[in-house]
Amino acid sequence: MQNSEEAKKRITELTEQINQHNYNYYSLDNPTISDYEFDKLLEELIYLEKAHPSLLSSNSPSQRVGGTITKTFNSVKHQYPMLSLSNSYNEADLIDFDRKVKDGLQLNQTDLFGTNTIEYVCELKFDGLSIGLTYENGFLKQAITRGDGVQGDDVTVNAKTIKSIPLQLKGDFPALFEIRGEIFMPKKVFEQINLEREDIGEAPLANPRNAASGTMKMQDSAVVAKRNLDCYLYYLLGENIPFSNHYDNLLKAKTWGFKISKETKRCFGIEDVLKFINYWDKERHQLPFEIDGIVIKVNNYDQQRQLGFTAKSPRWAIAYKFKAEQVSTLLEEITYQVGRTGAITPVANLKPVALAGTIVKRASLHNADIIEKLDVRVRDTVFVEKGGEIIPKIISVDLTKRPPGLAPTKYIEDCPECGSKLKRKDNEALHYCLNEYNCSPQVVGKIEHFVSRKAMNIDSLGGETIEQLYKAGLIKNYSDLYDLTKELLLPLERMAEKSARNLLDGINKSKDVPFERVLFAIGIRHVGETTAKKIARKVKSLERLKLLTKEELLEIDEVGDTIAESILAFFKNENQLEIIKRLTSAGIQFNLSEEQLSASTDKLSGKSIVISGVFNKYSRDQLKNFIEQHGGKNVGSISAKTTFVLAGENMGPEKLKKAQSLGIPLITEDDFLEMIK
Repeated sequence: MQNSEEAKKRITELTEQINQHNYNYYSLDNPTISDYEFDKLLEELIYLEKAHPSLLSSNSPSQRVGGTITKTFNSVKHQYPMLSLSNSYNEADLIDFDRKVKDGLQLNQTDLFGTNTIEYVCELKFDGLSIGLTYENGFLKQAITRGDGVQGDDVTVNAKTIKSIPLQLKGDFPALFEIRGEIFMPKKVFEQINLEREDIGEAPLANPRNAASGTMKMQDSAVVAKRNLDCYLYYLLGENIPFSNHYDNLLKAKTWGFKISKETKRCFGIEDVLKFINYWDKERHQLPFEIDGIVIKVNNYDQQRQLGFTAKSPRWAIAYKFKAEQVSTLLEEITYQVGRTGAITPVANLKPVALAGTIVKRASLHNADIIEKLDVRVRDTVFVEKGGEIIPKIISVDLTKRPPGLAPTKYIEDCPECGSKLKRKDNEALHYCLNEYNCSPQVVGKIEHFVSRKAMNIDSLGGETIEQLYKAGLIKNYSDLYDLTKELLLPLERMAEKSARNLLDGINKSKDVPFERVLFAIGIRHVGETTAKKIARKVKSLERLKLLTKEELLEIDEVGDTIAESILAFFKNENQLEIIKRLTSAGIQFNLSEEQLSASTDKLSGKSIVISGVFNKYSRDQLKNFIEQHGGKNVGSISAKTTFVLAGENMGPEKLKKAQSLGIPLITEDDFLEMIK
């Protein structure tokens, strides 16, 4: 055990190293050590801070993992009002803006692109959550959301989990200043979260913007940390700012540790601005995050001060908004879907209309709050938009076309399938049917999840057959599948001898499915495929999992308060325990096999591996299992953090090109098998 002085010195060294590596990776996109080496540094820091709690700083890199619970977010007044920008939607607006800027600065309007050109800075308009970060003596002091522009919410605890927001600065920064930016959710993170939500039977998030905003208001900062939010900074405020212009201050802020968009450009005159906008109107879809326009600012601070502000916005800046494609159509009916978790999703059934290259017939209305906010009614003419949405959404109602006497929409009170009273849970927007063992969509949905490819993989049992078995009274839950016989199946319509045999063979084969997939299959709410694997490999058996306390559950990687509470509730349910008992009797694997236990190693610990191509000896899924079995991490796309690519025949040309450009090693199937032998 190190003494206090030695520990203090080492904690300082580790903090500086980790902060530098975070900056290299998140701001410069140029990591200089592997994930494994980085994790070792962080582990050492956490160990020392636990051994010497008096040396733990609130701005330590160890605090980025979260864990603090915030019951309420205090409202704080902005030192500098956070005004919104005026919007423009066409080139004429921008040319008019340039004219007004010149008038305000008393410059001659010689010609459109004459000698009195203004120096502007053009920035991508990130589609996320505006944030103001205050730094004092180089440390993050406070993070405040926009709110109403005069005051916002203090979300400092959650902001500290975002790795691109520096906790401690380096270089010659002012003693006190504020920097503003946008917190956003990258597209890949958003897509992955929605895949996981679908895995666990929850409705997908609507768009990355709402997902980022909702995440920053979560009470558990550990959950925020797992959402992998990002942040670009774009405006400096304070008394001792180094330069007298916006662009140079952004470049300087980058040297202090801030993530500044490399796409930001200094433009000379409105013609340059228009070229920048036209370029990004076409190229924006290639970005790894959503933008909804371009922000144009006068670069010179003296000119900004001379131009001043209106009551709502600065006269020296404007936002150009890209047009989101939208159409109007008739709302013919609102129906309500019941998911396998009992969640009720209202759906707008529309008169078919072409939008963004597809025919749209339906749009999600999300929940009762959205219906009330839009005041949407059946037979209304509604405006539908796709934009960056995963599914189309209704953005407003054309009140000029509303027929007289339309009654407001009254959200249903009873389940549309089983008639049970709906309940809205605390802090949730959705209504739920709690009749999970007798409500047909929930029962069928749970069984469909149980037999799905990533779960028990009973591919001979499709949705139609499950419906048929359920309606015939042969199955009421997924444990009933293991009581089916040929004699019970043959009387069913379209069930011949061969079909029955294939179905029973598939069910019997599922008894060999490993524990980690069984744990995913039984459908514990919030426990997705990845989390199930981590839990299974930690606890080794379902019996052990049933005995864990909440505190013990929280020690498992990927398990936070919500998942822990869900697991505890699952094993308190008598119906569920009876189902588990019957599955155990049927021979389902509720333990890690001896082979799994003996074959697990840490040979690939800390390694991020991408699989690409076609392989001869094993399938891609088998190779992915080998990677996880030996402590490695399967990654979908190549980046500077990739350790190597497990490359088969016909590897994707784009992946090959990227791997070569980043110097990522390519490993053959034989070399990989030798590596883990």
